[in-house]
Amino acid sequence: MATDLQATKSWIQKTPGVCGGDACVRITRITVWGLVRARQLGASEAQQLHNIPGLTHDDLRVAWDYNRQHPDEIEEQIR
Repeated sequence: MATDLQATKSWIQKTPGVCGGDACVRITRITVWGLVRARQLGASEAQQLHNIPGLTHDDLRVAWDYNRQHPDEIEEQIR
């Protein structure tokens, strides 16, 4: 479990000046809140993987984990 949490922390990055400092997947401009919002609006994982070049199943897994660990942060960014 500790290994999973450590991987999640390094996989999700917040960089000042990139996407407003919001949590992004790897070194991209793919925001966690954007992925979560797309899912809320009904986009399946397959659709997200098809529509976002370079996005992987592991990226989505880590984004969902991050959302579970930081729900208030992600909901605030969606608002």
